Amino acid sequence: ARRKFFDLHAANKSQLAEQALHSIAGLYEIERQARDLSDEERWRMRQEKTAPILATLHAWMLAQRDLVPEGSAIAKALDYSLKRWAALTRYVEDGAVPIDNNWVENQIRPWALGRSNWLFAGSLRSGKRAAAIMSLIQSARMNGHDPYAYLKDVLTRLPTQRASEIEQLLPHQWVPT
Repeated sequence: ARRKFFDLHAANKSQLAEQALHSIAGLYEIERQARDLSDEERWRMRQEKTAPILATLHAWMLAQRDLVPEGSAIAKALDYSLKRWAALTRYVEDGAVPIDNNWVENQIRPWALGRSNWLFAGSLRSGKRAAAIMSLIQSARMNGHDPYAYLKDVLTRLPTQRASEIEQLLPHQWVPT
């Protein structure tokens, strides 16, 4: 949602977008302060500091939406945020949930950028295999494993692994031999 206001402000120097960005920056500042806290402490901080800012921001967005022309860029930015308000504010209810999904987006960026390069995998079946392998590689990275060592070990063990124990080879359960 921040991106909509950021783009609008960058293109038009919109004062309304700037106000929204200022409020959003305050939310991120609270998250920086809460970064090293436990989930429970982060939840408490969010209840105390974040929830009031979000309530004010929501009321402001609703008021501004009534004032701006239908179909304008600021109306679209406000509508985008208001339609997704429940999802955008869900992080306040759980200290373990991040404020945004930037980390996940950064993890999948290499695959998203390579999509056009992989259009010609040979067949749909080959494309699905490539996607499965890329998913395993990224999952291995996300679980702190060296992808090469992980795949080498798993491919060595796979032929003799019991079907009932195959889950032990998944990146989140894998233990090197």
